[in-house]
Amino acid sequence: METRKIQVTGGSTYTVSLPKTWATENGVSSGTTVEIYSQDDTLIVTPQTDGDHQEGSLEISTLEGERLVRAVLTMYVSGFDIIRLESSQISTEQRRAIRSAIQGLIGVEVVQEQTDQVVVQDLLDSSELSILDAVTRMRLIATSMLKDAVTALVENDDDIARDVIDRDDDIDRLWLAVSRIFRATLRSPRAAEELGVPREDCFDYHSSSRQLERIADHAVKISELALKLEDLPEQVADGFLELYRDAADIIEKSMDALLTDDGSKATTLGHDALESVLEIDEHNRQIDDMLRDVDPVRAQSVGLILDSLSRCADYGGNIAETSLQKASPKP
Repeated sequence: METRKIQVTGGSTYTVSLPKTWATENGVSSGTTVEIYSQDDTLIVTPQTDGDHQEGSLEISTLEGERLVRAVLTMYVSGFDIIRLESSQISTEQRRAIRSAIQGLIGVEVVQEQTDQVVVQDLLDSSELSILDAVTRMRLIATSMLKDAVTALVENDDDIARDVIDRDDDIDRLWLAVSRIFRATLRSPRAAEELGVPREDCFDYHSSSRQLERIADHAVKISELALKLEDLPEQVADGFLELYRDAADIIEKSMDALLTDDGSKATTLGHDALESVLEIDEHNRQIDDMLRDVDPVRAQSVGLILDSLSRCADYGGNIAETSLQKASPKP
């Protein structure tokens, strides 16, 4: 850490010198324009950049299949707007993997293809991306997926189960977009300013969106098991419906607490949700008792569904904890 004394020039202007080492490393010299961002009692000084797009290159000669897909997704989440994928000869399988990757991203398209290079670009204006809108959308998709998964289970409806599985791609796209936005706010004060959301709140939205993505994953798991199961005993089906209603109530209260600007309301809802999580164990024991009369093979699948619903309630509890931290006084 270095310290500087504030000087007064012209009788009314405060000035402070910049550390020479920092200026040299960042190409700042006499006449250079810098950007200054104010965050409460902190000022952030950063060199002004001309380019609006971040470009990155990746050598993919040793990557294929899922490894190549993950590499493209990682470049996207890291904040690159233009990604150049290069190799001496890009194979058909590699091109297929690249297209598979960008199908899971919002606003990303292949803009150039050559024998030795594929260029993909994020065509979505960053000003159109709202982390709050993305999280709100994730909430709607995740909760509807969970509801439909339980409906498919108790009504033995394979069409609904398959529809839930198909919707998982939608929430994965939003999760990657939220991760990209969040990392941008950590990396650039300009991104945080354009977003208009405090970086602490961005962290809360990011961590909560992860819980929503996991809830959606368990909705898929329940749907996959529903496709394998025949009709459930009525008593067990009723038990699942009751457990689902309690888990869904926890998730809704937690998300309401997270998204409200009323600190008192957020605190009340957050505590209510966390207290409800403790009651889930009693429902689990009741359904466990019902499984004694179910054949072992079916009982195993039903046990996995029971675990998924319990975990969804726990994820709702995690969101509630985040909402309480968001609503608490700031030091």
